Amino acid sequence: MHDIRAIRENPSAFDAAMARRGVSDASSELLTIDEERRAAILAAETAQAEQNRASKEVGAAKGRGDDAEFERLRALVAEKKAEVAEMNAKAKDLDAALNTALMSMPNLPHDGIPDGADENDNVEIHRWGAPRNIEGAKEHFDIAGVKPGMDFETAAKLSGSRFVLLRGAVARVHRALAQFMIDTHVDEHGLTETITPVLVRDEAMYGTNQLPKFAEDSYQTTNGWWLIPTSEVTLTNTVNGDLLDEAQLPIRMTSHTLCFRSEAGSAGKDTAGMLRQHQFEKVEMVSITHPDQSMAEHERMTDCAKAILEKLELPYRVVVLCTGDMGFGAIKTHDLEVWLPGQGTYREISSVSVCGDFQGRRMNARFKPVDGGKPQFVHTLNGSGLAVGRCLIAVLENGQQADGSVDLPSVLHRYLGGKTRLSSEGILV
Repeated sequence: MHDIRAIRENPSAFDAAMARRGVSDASSELLTIDEERRAAILAAETAQAEQNRASKEVGAAKGRGDDAEFERLRALVAEKKAEVAEMNAKAKDLDAALNTALMSMPNLPHDGIPDGADENDNVEIHRWGAPRNIEGAKEHFDIAGVKPGMDFETAAKLSGSRFVLLRGAVARVHRALAQFMIDTHVDEHGLTETITPVLVRDEAMYGTNQLPKFAEDSYQTTNGWWLIPTSEVTLTNTVNGDLLDEAQLPIRMTSHTLCFRSEAGSAGKDTAGMLRQHQFEKVEMVSITHPDQSMAEHERMTDCAKAILEKLELPYRVVVLCTGDMGFGAIKTHDLEVWLPGQGTYREISSVSVCGDFQGRRMNARFKPVDGGKPQFVHTLNGSGLAVGRCLIAVLENGQQADGSVDLPSVLHRYLGGKTRLSSEGILV
């Protein structure tokens, strides 16, 4: 969410930044609503002052027996009282309209990110690992050793398309991946493990900018709860409405949760396999920081996600998203893309974003500076550390062998009871 005072003071700078996000003349509507709102507030204050003056004069007129003046003043008090109520109601409506308009505007892009229209304009900044030359590489769902444990037909019978039922060895590898990620983030990266609800109220979804603009991308229950699209929502909103001490920052958290997305607008995309699902699991990272630390924290969080991929021996690259591909709430995003031999390309497995004070303003989450200055809004960051299902795909495809078995990364062996391979029959050996 944006500061209307900053927009009012420098609308041209706001418009220039928004133009990079594809939004033209962004300040016009906001400033029009803001001007009407402030005019209504001034009118209410003026009418209130006139009502107060008339109220004081009513008694004096009555005391001196001036009935005509008494009646005139009494009528004026009633008129101004009605005017105050009308102007306050108008100001309240305009304030709500301004709030909605502000919440519907994307974040301002960081100066250093590339301009562009879509993913084709993203810029690669790092690459790790050499993709294996796998002759006749198969996608995850076609690998012989995977087929017994990855059941799309039964999942469709239960829930419809874009669901999967994992069984046996494949399910265990999936669980091992999540456990390995959480342990690494807690033991090596210093994040605090947090188990959160997956059902949240409207306020939480507003706080992390899923509402009002992206309601169709999430699921809502009949009694009003929302199913989280990621635990970014719950972890970030732990500081909703809080006034923290500067010494508490940074707050670094991680959580492994179920996530739910309607995938609105993705018809026909990634329909085969489990790359794009309505229900999936993710290990999320969230940091709440001092404004001066957020960009350095962005690099640190990116390194945390990179470390997971490197420990799993999965080739990947890091790209900086351009203005046209960047998420709504981000000022800068790094996407980590893992190599998938079955598709012969890199696919996103993590997005790590710094949001500045965009979410802090929406949540009214602030901190008290140690020097005793005015409270400031916190900066927030979020990133996948990693998407468990997509990581499973990458492990299976990169470890596949000619006979249909899968060699599993050494860091997972201790989570699998010492087993090292998924046999061509779908058994851990």
